[in-house]
Amino acid sequence: MEDLEYGTIKIHLDELMKERNISLNKLSFRAEMQRTQLRKYRDNTVQRLDVAVLARLCFALNCNLNDLIEYVPPQK
Repeated sequence: MEDLEYGTIKIHLDELMKERNISLNKLSFRAEMQRTQLRKYRDNTVQRLDVAVLARLCFALNCNLNDLIEYVPPQK
């Protein structure tokens, strides 16, 4: 997700999965989500964030929203 004029949103799903030693398949099962959708979040290629998906991820990973996403201001 990039719009350099306003900054970017970084999704830390890959880091959280590594920290918790959880595979994409296991997370898919816990969050009741498709692996293809999870890959988009993991790879920061998702176009629109879905609050229901974010809630599922926070629940499945036992984390807070601010652990999962980060706002990166523009570098002016």
